[in-house]
Amino acid sequence: MQAALALSMRGHGRTAPNPNVGCVIVGDGVVIARGWTQPGGRPHAEAHALDGCDASGADVYVTLEPCAHESDRGPACADLLIEAGVARVAIAAADPDPRTSGKGVERLRAAGIEVVENVDAAGARRAMAGFFTRQAQGRPHVTLKLATSLDGQIAMADGSSQWITGEEARAHAHVERSRADIVIVGRGTAEADAPTLDVRLAGLAERTPKRAILTRDHSNFEKFTFKADQPDWIHLASPEGVDELDAVDFALVEGGASAAAAFLAADLVDRLVLYRAPILIGSGMTALGDIGLGGLDDAHGQWRASEARMLGADRLEVFERA
Repeated sequence: MQAALALSMRGHGRTAPNPNVGCVIVGDGVVIARGWTQPGGRPHAEAHALDGCDASGADVYVTLEPCAHESDRGPACADLLIEAGVARVAIAAADPDPRTSGKGVERLRAAGIEVVENVDAAGARRAMAGFFTRQAQGRPHVTLKLATSLDGQIAMADGSSQWITGEEARAHAHVERSRADIVIVGRGTAEADAPTLDVRLAGLAERTPKRAILTRDHSNFEKFTFKADQPDWIHLASPEGVDELDAVDFALVEGGASAAAAFLAADLVDRLVLYRAPILIGSGMTALGDIGLGGLDDAHGQWRASEARMLGADRLEVFERA
């Protein structure tokens, strides 16, 4: 199942509105096929793995309950597994989509297939956080990325910010960008930096996400739409507007301080990715504006650490909503 979850990450930020599922098929103790949901959401992971594979009597490990609802885009995965004659299906987590929830398991068992449920539900929720957040809350999973000095500054007083962090941290930030459906910056960042927000890593350039500018004034947004090499900017009038974004399950907020504060104040951040460089700036531009904190007690218990490691001289810290 850990291999299936790792495979699911290959579709992270590329499969919305479908979940980024991973699948491993084992026959006689040997992996005979593997698959993951393809860009745009089809084929599903099970269909991808079964293609050209003799899975009769095999064990299948899949990160989400196989779908059981009708679709114009392809057959239900539960039916494909039944037709393939698999012996057992291990599922990391149940599908929260009411069109399938429980029905996939029922259909498999009715066909005489052994089903093992909840093998790693927590791992599945992490790997497919965008899908689960969309199903539960009707919005994408939002990551906020901040790159700061040790004293919490994101730029010099004059706005200079290139570069606070080193090459390793910046490369990691591009990996984060490649796993998002959309990347969002505030108007101030767009004006000051004219960012391209593309993925500048060898082999991943095609994974550049959609791009959006957060500004309440539509006339400000129009200033950024004329660039021929950036035709796909989206106007976001407020953080709450992420609810309406089409085919977006993973959103990445990259800057600046006002945009970051706006998403935090709206309680729309699910994950924090912090890069801290071993430098001191002093009087500069702080990482956050007002986030509407009522008192210090309200600040505690909101986040839990999930990852920490060094990227060259910089420290990466990842926190998830508690």
